[in-house]
Amino acid sequence: MAQCAEPASRSVTVLVPTPERMRDLAAGLAAACRAGDLIVLIGDLGAGKTTFVQGMGRGLGVSDAVTSPTFVISRVHESVAGVDLVHVDAYRLGSAVDLDDLDLDATLDDCVTVVEWGEGKVEHLSPDRLTVRIDRSDDEGDEIRRVTFTGQGRRWPAQALADLESGW
Repeated sequence: MAQCAEPASRSVTVLVPTPERMRDLAAGLAAACRAGDLIVLIGDLGAGKTTFVQGMGRGLGVSDAVTSPTFVISRVHESVAGVDLVHVDAYRLGSAVDLDDLDLDATLDDCVTVVEWGEGKVEHLSPDRLTVRIDRSDDEGDEIRRVTFTGQGRRWPAQALADLESGW
């Protein structure tokens, strides 16, 4: 029996000039999200990961303020308009084993799950995920961020990413 090959990853990059536009970009992504989506955020401290999640929350219609869950590690934000948002900050977690203690697999199918600092820790949760890399300019006075979306698996086909880029 022939096995189906995993689709290659696909990427698009956009430049984001301000924190408010970062929230707008993420709200636009949220409109394309559905229960079961896993989004992995990568970026240095202060890159805009939590700002991005705030936009996701706005786009998903969450009812409370989205703040960094650095000390509580994981927070569920209930939506008044659709799918709940699970926001995880994996910065202080040492490995995928530590992350497993959060039981994200129990909520993954019912929520949109966004994991800051998740690279190398959450890939086992789903073959279908969207990685969002946020890079700051080398110029400290420059607020522009380069945001690269990379789709893995069948959930994020090239067309979905192209639609995100063109809608921006």
